[in-house]
Amino acid sequence: MDKNIMLIGFMGVGKSTVSRALSTKTGMPEVDADAYIVEREGMAITDIFEKYGEDYFRDIETECLRELQEQKGRIISCGGGAVLRDENVEIMKEGGMILLLTAKPETIFQRVRYSKDRPILNGHMNVEYIAELMNKRNPRYTSVADIIIETDDKEIDQIVTEIEQALKK
Repeated sequence: MDKNIMLIGFMGVGKSTVSRALSTKTGMPEVDADAYIVEREGMAITDIFEKYGEDYFRDIETECLRELQEQKGRIISCGGGAVLRDENVEIMKEGGMILLLTAKPETIFQRVRYSKDRPILNGHMNVEYIAELMNKRNPRYTSVADIIIETDDKEIDQIVTEIEQALKK
């Protein structure tokens, strides 16, 4: 493929898991944008948020998306808030196809409830808060997505097969 596949969606929809499985199945190299940021900055995302704030993190995220688009034919798993900036969406669309993974708030909560690496949810680890945040972000996610795949109650292989079929269209 001569473009990148940009996986987006709310935290806990399975972007990292799906990107690894899709990489294994297709042979396309996979990059987790958050892991890339951690390596590049030499500190955890929670520490970046704590020390410098969300705006600083979002600036770094934009720089990293630009760097990641320099090579094509990769699967790039993006952070949950990456598409909130118009500039990031332009970068993603220019170099790739945006694939949105979705899940219900209850599913998200089940997947992230024990995580300590979700700075946006610190102090708000409940279905109601997740649903509220998702309702704010979902219109943006769906408006920028080229393909939408639901992940609720599906095995990873089933999700990967759906993605492969959608990419052929």
